[in-house]
Amino acid sequence: MSGATMLVGYSSSSSGSSSPSASGDEGGSPAAQEVATQAGKPASLPGASTAAPRLPVPDSVLNMFRDQEEKETVVDDCSKHGGRVRTFAHERGNWATYIYVPYEAQEDFLDLLQLLLAHAHTHVASLTAAAEFHISLSQSVILRHHWINPFVQSLKERLSSFHRFVCRADQVKIYTNDTKTRTFVGLEISSGHSQFLELVSEVDKVMEEFNLAPFYKNPSFHLSLAWCVGNLSEKLEGQCLQELQEIVDGFEDSSYLLRSHVTEVRCKSGKKVFSFPLR
Repeated sequence: MSGATMLVGYSSSSSGSSSPSASGDEGGSPAAQEVATQAGKPASLPGASTAAPRLPVPDSVLNMFRDQEEKETVVDDCSKHGGRVRTFAHERGNWATYIYVPYEAQEDFLDLLQLLLAHAHTHVASLTAAAEFHISLSQSVILRHHWINPFVQSLKERLSSFHRFVCRADQVKIYTNDTKTRTFVGLEISSGHSQFLELVSEVDKVMEEFNLAPFYKNPSFHLSLAWCVGNLSEKLEGQCLQELQEIVDGFEDSSYLLRSHVTEVRCKSGKKVFSFPLR
C-alpha cells in the first residue's frame, strides 16, 4: 500500500506586504508646464486646483493589526525548551522539515530506558529522556510553505515501491549534533542497515530536487534515548558507555524487545506530519 496520509493538520496564515509608492504633484507654473509638455505629459492649466493634502491615518487604524503581528513574532527563548539552541533562526514562511521512521515505545522499552537513564545520571545529571523516538532519514532542512505539497508528492512517488522490513537497535552509542551544542545517548541499528541506506538514497534524491542538503555520508542510524545541552560526550563514552551496553545486553528479552517492524516513513514539516506506508 502506498500513499501519503496527513496525520496532524494545521493552519497557516498567509501574508502579503505592500509599500506605498511616492508621487509628486505637477507644478502649475509656466516652467513646469513647459517641462511637462516636453516630457509628453499634459500640462496643468493655470488656476487649476492643487491636490488636497492627505489626511492623517487614525491611530485606531494603525493599531488594528499590531496585536496580531506581536503574536506572530517569535522570540527564540532557549529557556523555554530545555536550553536547546536553534540550528537555524525562525523566519515566517520557513518550515523546519525532516524525514524519519517512527518507533512506538512499549512499556518494557520504557523500563529499559529508565534503567539506562538512572545509570547515565551518575555521569551526567542533566540528561533528559527523549519525548518521542524515531530513526532519522534526513537532516533538518528548511522548506518554504509553498514547497511542502510538491515536496511531499515527490517523497510519495520515491517511496511507493519500498517494502516493510525488520530492524534491531541494540548498540549503545554517544552522539553530538553538528554544532556540538547537544549530546545524545542512542541505540544504533545493528540489523536493517542496508534497507535504511536504500530509503535514504531516495530521500536524498528528493532533497536534491529542492536544492536541500542530503543526509550524512556513512550514516549511523539510531534511536535517540536521551539528550543534554552541551558537548558532554567525553563524560559518557568509555566506562559509562560500556556499563550502559551491559545493561542493554542483560535486560530480559532485550534481543526481542529492541526489534522493530518498519512499516512507514514520515515527513514532519512544522506541525504538519505526513505518513508514507510501506508495502
